Amino acid sequence: MKNILHNKNFNTLKGILILCLFSFIVLTPAFAGGNKEEKDEVSSTITESSPRTILIYISGVLDGSPTYQAMADGAEEFVASHPSITLKIYEAGFNQAEWEPQLTSLVASGKYDIVLTTNPSMPEICDNVSKKFPKQKFIVTDGSLAGNPNITTFEYDQYQQAKMLGYLAGLITTSKMTGANSEKKIGFLVSQDYPLLTNSILPGYLAGAQMVDSAITMDKRTVGNWYDASKAAELTTAMIESGVDVMNLDIGSAAPGAIKSSVTKGTYITYSNIDNYAAAPGTIIGCGIVKQKALTKEILQEVISSTVQWGTATKLGVKEGYIDFVDDSTYYGEGLTDSVKTQFDAFLSDVRSGKIDLTQ
Repeated sequence: MKNILHNKNFNTLKGILILCLFSFIVLTPAFAGGNKEEKDEVSSTITESSPRTILIYISGVLDGSPTYQAMADGAEEFVASHPSITLKIYEAGFNQAEWEPQLTSLVASGKYDIVLTTNPSMPEICDNVSKKFPKQKFIVTDGSLAGNPNITTFEYDQYQQAKMLGYLAGLITTSKMTGANSEKKIGFLVSQDYPLLTNSILPGYLAGAQMVDSAITMDKRTVGNWYDASKAAELTTAMIESGVDVMNLDIGSAAPGAIKSSVTKGTYITYSNIDNYAAAPGTIIGCGIVKQKALTKEILQEVISSTVQWGTATKLGVKEGYIDFVDDSTYYGEGLTDSVKTQFDAFLSDVRSGKIDLTQ
């Protein structure tokens, strides 16, 4: 009986050892690559339910920056209905010299599948960071760069927006409106110079005004930063005293100072990138808009469906539906004479229909 039990136990043990050996041989290839094979399989079968971590890199601050705020709002609205996305919004501040080191540090963490940002300076910065981290993907709006397989860009045709607003400014400065004077002089107040401003926005605004009257001139002044409302107010007053009766603003959170001076002096303001009539109805006389929020949502949809066309640079203007003028606000028309509004509405209709081409 003892021998029978021994043999039985031995045979059982032998069977267990054979089974373990067989299991090891069969299963070893599946685990030989460790996590790498598992990651490769996941990356090749990305679906809309696959998790993504998106960094919204704000090259500045949200406050007083309509295009930055629109990107943040669009991303947050999209993520609210897409729980597979984790979102981080990072405000880099006003010191442009710090943007690239900050972005480099964030990317080095390895936490983000996609970096989404907006600013004409960001394509070059992302290109530099991409050379250090060649697996990182970047998407940039309001800027342009083609050829880097890890970057795609969408550039708004700011010349077209500026030209629309400039045309309205030309109608105003040559009109009999209450705040207009006998000078044919428009203004443009900026925070700082940058290539897109110099090469497209300023020329577009003046060209639009000169479509009304070729004798119109433009006074351009610079605040020097994006937040000094007091200096913006001083410069606005000085421009008005020099004969400017309508001006455009590109000064970020310094805008309230300029608006206050214009209200006090009874002159007019056109506004880029956002519907801001409510800030000073009758003073803010026309608003252009870029469809940043809509584009942000479309980009994120492409991200989760893996349809982003990497390495491309796309330009978006009136024809594509991303540049327009805000004429559906209850405040639009307030302060305009019937004559000026009728002329501008006709111009706007021709632009939207393609009869007038605003391309630079």
